Amino acid sequence: MIDPSLMGRLSFAHTQPTKPPLQPGRHSLGIAEERDTFLYVPKGLEEEVAVPLMVLFHGGGGSAEKVAHFLEQHAEQNQFLLMVPQSIYPTWDIVIGGNGPDLHRLNTALAKVAEHYFIDPDRFCFAGFSDGGSYAMSIGLTNGDLVTHVVVFSGGFMSVFMQEGAPHIFITHGLSDEQLPIETSGRPNAQKMKAAGYDVTYLEFNGNHSIQPPIVELAVKFFLTKPANR
Repeated sequence: MIDPSLMGRLSFAHTQPTKPPLQPGRHSLGIAEERDTFLYVPKGLEEEVAVPLMVLFHGGGGSAEKVAHFLEQHAEQNQFLLMVPQSIYPTWDIVIGGNGPDLHRLNTALAKVAEHYFIDPDRFCFAGFSDGGSYAMSIGLTNGDLVTHVVVFSGGFMSVFMQEGAPHIFITHGLSDEQLPIETSGRPNAQKMKAAGYDVTYLEFNGNHSIQPPIVELAVKFFLTKPANR
């Protein structure tokens, strides 16, 4: 029997917290000595309520620092947790050769967050930029019975061996993307997911391979809208 993790399946499951909430600000989760995952906790987060969680994956050759600042203020204003993992290698394992150590660390990080907060099962998002967008798409569609929203900023490809659930998809891509041309990435990805029956919001913008703050704001609103079918 094939190990489900090799197919990209997470073992994480929602649980009630067993530890007190964390103080506001950034927290290293302590799952790795180098390139640790961190969690951003906004001020004034209500205790004993289901808390929305966005997991944000950086681009190839990137780091948590390069993407977190796009979302931290939104997390503060909209009262959601922001978890930012970092790939073990220069990019995510599926880009290099298949599901492996990054998926394992993602499971561990999610379990750490769940020790302190009950994650809202209706607002649980995987988001990412570039290679991180490819990772969010791939792992999000594979675990769509867990993840409710997938946000893709200029993603490249999908590596999906099995599809579960029906997450809502938000894809945005630049018309002049020089690294991942829109004709071979953003547009066909959106078309494939629409053809597969997913609820897809697709936006193109005048720009290159980048994250656009105005579109980040739209993506946050999309994420915080509870799906009607869950």
